[in-house]
Amino acid sequence: MYAASREASARSREALRAALTGSDSVAAATGSELFAVVAVLDDQRSLRVALADVSVPGSVRAELSERVFGGKVSAATLAVLTTAVAQDWSRTADLVDTLVLLGQEALLESASDSGRLDAVEDELFRLGRIVGDNPDLEQALSDRARPAVAKRELVARLLTGKVEPITLTLAEQVVTRRLGSIGDAFDELSDLAAGRREQIVAHVRAAVALTEQQRDRLAASLARIYGRQVTVHVQVDPSLLSGLVVRVGDDVIDGSAIGRLERLRRELA
Repeated sequence: MYAASREASARSREALRAALTGSDSVAAATGSELFAVVAVLDDQRSLRVALADVSVPGSVRAELSERVFGGKVSAATLAVLTTAVAQDWSRTADLVDTLVLLGQEALLESASDSGRLDAVEDELFRLGRIVGDNPDLEQALSDRARPAVAKRELVARLLTGKVEPITLTLAEQVVTRRLGSIGDAFDELSDLAAGRREQIVAHVRAAVALTEQQRDRLAASLARIYGRQVTVHVQVDPSLLSGLVVRVGDDVIDGSAIGRLERLRRELA
C-alpha cells in the first residue's frame, strides 16, 4: 500500500478495535457482516468506486455507506465501515482488501474471546497443508471459471462439522475471493492468528515426523533466536532425505540432507 492507504488502514483498524466490546458474539457478527459487505462491493463496481472516490468528501462517502448498508448490518459493523470509507485510499482495491482483513481480525478476535484461537490457528495450518498436497482440490478451489457459490458449497461439504465454525467462515471467504494459491492463503491466516497471540510462526519441513519433545526443543531454540514465542508448524517431506528446512518470514534455515547436497553441488560447479 502507498502511504495514504496505510494511514487509512490504520485508522480503520482503530475503529474496529473500538467497535468490538470483548464479546465473542459481537466480534463474530462483525467479521461475518464485513465479509458480506465485501461480497456486495465485489459485485457492484459502481458502488465500490463511489465509496473510495477521493474527489468526494469523506463525510459524503460515509453517508452513502449508511444509506446502502444501514439497517442491514449491526451498529458495530456500520461504525467500522463508515470510518473506513471516510478515509482517503490510494486505490479502491486497498479499501476492499482492508475490509477483508478487518473481517478476518474480527473473527479471530471472536475465537480468542471464546478460547478457540489455538484450534482455529491449527485448523487453518492443516487446511493449507491439505490443499497444498492435493493439486485437484487446489485447482477446484482456485478455478476462476468456477462460480463462487460452488466453491463455498465444496468447502462446506468438506469442513462442516469437522472444524470450528470460525474456521469454516474464514475458509469460505478465502475461496470466494482468493486469486492466487489457496494453500498460501490459509498459511497467511494461520500466521495472522499466531500474531494475535504475539507469536511468530515457523513453517518446518521435516524428513520424518517430529516428536513432541523435538518440536518443543525447536520452538525454544527459535524463540531464543528471534526473541519471541514461536509457533512451530511441521509438514513431513520425505524428499529432504534427512534433517529440516525452517522458514520464519523471509528467513530460511536449510539443515536438510538435500540442501547440503545442493550446496556441495554449487561449490563443486
